[in-house]
Parts: sequence; C-alpha cells; structure tokens
Amino acid sequence: MRIVVSNKAGIPIYQQIEDQIKTAILAGDLVEGTLLPSIRQLAKDLQISVITTTRAYHDLEEQGFVNNVQGKGSYVLGQDSALVQEHALREIEAHLSDALAAAQLAKIPVHDLHTMLDTLIAAESGDDGDR
Repeated sequence: MRIVVSNKAGIPIYQQIEDQIKTAILAGDLVEGTLLPSIRQLAKDLQISVITTTRAYHDLEEQGFVNNVQGKGSYVLGQDSALVQEHALREIEAHLSDALAAAQLAKIPVHDLHTMLDTLIAAESGDDGDR
C-alpha cells in the first residue's frame, strides 16, 4: 500500500491518510484481514508525527474500516454492502451540499442544477440525450 501526503493539499494530513486507506479498502485493494503498517512505521515512512497517524487509524476504526488491536496492529475489517453504501451516501451528500452552497452563492437556479446533474448522468452512462 502506497500513501502519499502533501502539506500543500489544503486537507489535513490525517484526513489524506484516512481517505487513501478508505479508497483502497472500498476498491478491494486492501482486503479483510490485511495488516496495515504500524502507526510508528507509517509515521516514519511519511516523515510525519505519530500523533497524526494515530488520529487517522483511530478515525478509521470509529468508521468501521479497521480494527486496532493493542500490541498487534491495525487490521482491515470486512466491508458489508450496507456499510459501503452508507459511506458512499454520506460522501455524495457532502459533495451535493457543497455544490448547492456554491450554486446559491452564484445565484444559479435549482432547475439549472437539475439539468447539470442530468447531463453528467447521461455522459457517464453514454446516453447522448436523444431518446
């Protein structure tokens, strides 16, 4: 597993670590039972504070992605479809809220937002809109 962090990303480093590990788990790159690097080893590899990696692993445990076993390490938990779907829904909702806030600032009508979303869906599905 390769984790890359940036001080210039505008996202806290612990969050960058969490996001990359969650993505790897949800994509199936990290399967159930996989032992993650130790907190100290990851901190050393990334040249960051142990406190930062501890926060990332703690948050991942709270969210149900890993199990931190004292003295043994952090292991990837199995992801049932309900947990994966709930996580995806929360993430989508957050992005839609951000988009809505940006649209309100720019005074873009709700109808135009619906049109944008329909256009994006059509582009993803390969539908050119001609029905």
